[in-house]
Amino acid sequence: MSASMSQDVVKSTQGAALIDGIHTDVVCTNFSDRLFIVITQYEKFGTLVNVTKDTVVEDGMREPTYSTSVLLGKDKPETHVIARNLASKIPVTKPILFALALKQTSPSVLHGLQELMVTHACW
Repeated sequence: MSASMSQDVVKSTQGAALIDGIHTDVVCTNFSDRLFIVITQYEKFGTLVNVTKDTVVEDGMREPTYSTSVLLGKDKPETHVIARNLASKIPVTKPILFALALKQTSPSVLHGLQELMVTHACW
């Protein structure tokens, strides 16, 4: 395989788990310009949320901030909170596109989503 072909390979992982008794699937795909992460409890994409990571310098300290925008689907406050929280667990600087279809959004579900996503990481 040539060097240029190996750079074009898209890395993808997938997995599933029961989170608070609900079957949850995750698919993580690492494209050259962004991550695409599907987390679903409905077996469909759901709401598409774009997350970008920025850095703010305050008092000489660099703090990450996350900008979210719903591209398609229901624009609810909890969608932004979940997307920001999940993005904060991913050690990349490129944008992340989440497809979220969740039956529950409780703190215990969010914790389970974080573990599932990190376990099946593609970054």
